[in-house]
Formats: sequence, structure tokens, C-alpha cells
Amino acid sequence: MGSTGYFVHESAIVDDGATIGDGTKIWHFVHVMPGATIGSGCVVGQGCYVGNVVIGDNVRIQNNVSVYDRVTLEDDVFCGPSCVFTNVVNPRAAVSRKDEYAPTLVRRGASIGANATIVCGATLGEYAFVAAGAVVRGDVAPYALVAGVVARRIGWMCACGVRLPDAPGEAICNACGRAYRISVDECIPV
Repeated sequence: MGSTGYFVHESAIVDDGATIGDGTKIWHFVHVMPGATIGSGCVVGQGCYVGNVVIGDNVRIQNNVSVYDRVTLEDDVFCGPSCVFTNVVNPRAAVSRKDEYAPTLVRRGASIGANATIVCGATLGEYAFVAAGAVVRGDVAPYALVAGVVARRIGWMCACGVRLPDAPGEAICNACGRAYRISVDECIPV
């Protein structure tokens, strides 16, 4: 770590103007752009790109993830290997659309599986869980488990990452004992 309070692998590039919190680890072949803010206790895996974004504390970004401009990752977010964020809905190589970047917000505790794609403009709710390979084209409710192309809700997840019973009513997590009230459209901690 050294005097900076964070670790940067010798093959990584952290541009001047980036802010990195204590205890964060930036691994092999990562590029962190100026204006990026990365919180404390984060891990940014091999081959990642971090644009002009805000990343909270204790975030895990696995290998080969590009976090493009206008993406915000709140505390405790998990981004699986090779998951994808976009920032333009209708890209063309010959047309500059930097003024059309749509914001993407990933709320506290959400998890994104390997190779999932998050199309810009979406908000993933607190503790939402996006299955590996899913394509998310809109908002995801807090605690929702979504899967498929295009992603649809297939269940609910506890904050600890264990699937909850899907039936409406009260649900207790088998792993941690947290209680939730489940309806057709939402899952609320009690």
C-alpha cells in the first residue's frame, strides 16, 4: 500500500485527478481516468477501465469491467467478471453523442453477475441481483432477482444474497433470518 493508503499494481495507470480511498486495491492493467472517485476498501480487478464515475466504499469490480462515464456505483456493489455498462442508447462510430450519455445508478448492495449487460439509463435498486448473462434495459426494483434477455424479475433476494420465497406475504431468509414483506411488485424489509 505505501504512503498513499491504497495499492496500485505497477502495470495499472491512475491518471492525475483521480481520487482513491484508503485500503482500495487497483490490479493489473487497470486504467483509472482523471475525475474518477473510488471509495475505501474497493477492489478493481485486472483489465478494468474506470471513467469519470463515482464508486462508493467496499465495491468489488471483477476482471474486465469498463465503468463508463455517468455510471454511479454505491457502497457494497458487486460487478461480476466482464459485466458491461453502456452510456449511449444508440451509438454510431461516425456520430458523437457524448452530450447524450444517460446516467446509470447501481444502488447500495446490488450484485451484477458475470457477462450481464446494463443498458444506460437504468437504476438497479438496493440489493437487487442481476443474474449472469442478463440484459437489463430498465429499472430493477430493490431486492429483485432478474434474469434473461431481456431481464425479467424471477424472484426476490435477501440482502445477504440468498433467494427468498416468492409467495406474497412475510418471508424469512433461511440463511440470515431477516424478515421481508413480499407483494406482487415489491419486497420490503420489516
